[in-house]
Amino acid sequence: MSQASTARRARKSPAERREEIALAAREIALADGLDAVTLRAVAARVGVAPGLVAHHADGMDVLVAEAFGAVVAEELAAVLAAMRVTDAATTRLGILLDTVFGDEPNDVTLVWVQGWALGTRNEALAVRVRAEMDAWQRALAAEIDRGRERGEFGAIDADAIAWHLLAIIDGLGAQGLVRWRADPARTDLTRRALAALLGIAPDALRG
Repeated sequence: MSQASTARRARKSPAERREEIALAAREIALADGLDAVTLRAVAARVGVAPGLVAHHADGMDVLVAEAFGAVVAEELAAVLAAMRVTDAATTRLGILLDTVFGDEPNDVTLVWVQGWALGTRNEALAVRVRAEMDAWQRALAAEIDRGRERGEFGAIDADAIAWHLLAIIDGLGAQGLVRWRADPARTDLTRRALAALLGIAPDALRG
């Protein structure tokens, strides 16, 4: 068999190449931060020329946005999966807090922080950041609503509490990137704040 025939057999389809490029961008974002997702970095990771990446990607702004979305959507899926070990909403929310504050530093937190910053200059990224924030808020609100329906919480505004909780998680997570008061107490601080919003005892939120 000729070398030309072998090369034709090894050539990847456009869909396969796009998937490979997207995976490389996601891996770079998680390992080195969203700002490290560049044309040259992605090409080097895939092992192709930068021109090939440019040919298959819908522009670097879109590629960065998709890398952001892939990383943070995976995080939310992992958190929700961890919460499914019990039916009690209070315990599930406790598991959520333990999970999101479990690693220090948190590579996904860096992706979030850079997403907010880079999104001021990348509209595709800004759109994706807003969508993923909304997804987190909806997931939290649904869990809080679930607890209300089960009688674990009183008459509360689940949407508002979800936004409060998300703001606390994001703020403490961002501070933790530079080790500002980065210690296990931040989980307890968040637990007490959430308990006050829900009208329950903090110990009820133990995962």
